[in-house]
Amino acid sequence: MVFWIVCAALTLAVTALMVTPLLRPKEIGDDNPDIAIYRAQLEEIDRDLERQLLEPEEAERARAEVARRLLAANNAAVKPTVTSKPNRWLPATIILVMLGSGFGTYQIIGAPGYPDMPLQARLADSEERRANRPAQAALEAAAPVPPAADVPDEYRTAVDQLRLLAPTRPDDLEAWSRLTMAEVELRNYAGAASAQEQVIAIKGDAAETLDLQRLLDLKVVAAGGFVSPEAEEVIGRILEENPGNIAARYYLGALYNQTDRPDLALQLWRQIIENGDPANFHVASARAQVGDAAFRAGVEYALPEARGPSFEQMDAAQDMSEEDRQAMIGGMVSGLAERLATDGGPAEDWARLIRAYGVLGNQEAARTVWTEAQQVFVSSMRGMEILTNAARDAGVLEE
Repeated sequence: MVFWIVCAALTLAVTALMVTPLLRPKEIGDDNPDIAIYRAQLEEIDRDLERQLLEPEEAERARAEVARRLLAANNAAVKPTVTSKPNRWLPATIILVMLGSGFGTYQIIGAPGYPDMPLQARLADSEERRANRPAQAALEAAAPVPPAADVPDEYRTAVDQLRLLAPTRPDDLEAWSRLTMAEVELRNYAGAASAQEQVIAIKGDAAETLDLQRLLDLKVVAAGGFVSPEAEEVIGRILEENPGNIAARYYLGALYNQTDRPDLALQLWRQIIENGDPANFHVASARAQVGDAAFRAGVEYALPEARGPSFEQMDAAQDMSEEDRQAMIGGMVSGLAERLATDGGPAEDWARLIRAYGVLGNQEAARTVWTEAQQVFVSSMRGMEILTNAARDAGVLEE
């Protein structure tokens, strides 16, 4: 209520300054125009005297004559006695325009009815949201169902059998790892997360950061993009081992962004955006959301330009002879593999590398790249689709 009182008072004050002059009556006089002429003549006489165009005696006589006429004209002038009525429609129109434009603009771009939110109250509200957010199971139940995966019926049948087999072998790392990959390909991310938890349990202290990162990706994508308390625990484990882990820092920023702390999200996302590879899934996700976070945090942030190399030469190799094509691909594969290993890259580049190894007949290298790429793009449905097709083309997809 105080906000509206202040706005109304300021609007009325500004409007009053604008319309007050319009409300004053205007005096209509009948001044004798000869007065101005005689005054001008007196000034002209003084100038001629200075320039010695008139003798002093002659100038005195002329001044006396003009002064006599000025006095007579001044006595004959009529004092203003009539006033014009002010135009009251114009001030009224201005008042309506000021009020209408001011409050109308606020109605469009403002937040009518939004309560006062002092800083301490906002921080407390953010903490409450974080403490009371839904658990992983509730988020998974509310998450939209992803589109069905396009896989053969035989593959679905094999996965169903693996789902029955794996629980009977609680210590079989290979069975649970294969089940995780299979559930991802079928887009059953909740099932994949559950299987990955068993993989980590089997590995125990030998579990790597990459294993935890995969679990974190799966939990978030299964929860429809929300970071649950269970996912936050995984974030803590990863950051304890590797404080600079991009995936964990991205999801921690997402958690802050989802609990009305865009300022903290911006701090985390800026670091990985400005220091990470734009082709990395988590960096790309941060780039897509940082603008909104910066706006809500009241910060002007210019997103750095994303740069990435082109690989049109790989497609051009199809028009070469077999020998030339093999030589060209062999020369490019080493550079492409080194860049992806150090800087990462989009799913399309990983798919090209998988196909390149397949063309060269290096099935073991193609299978290694396929396995590593799944770790990177486990939460990207489009990325997994691209990689799966490449793995099939290279003959390394086990179905």
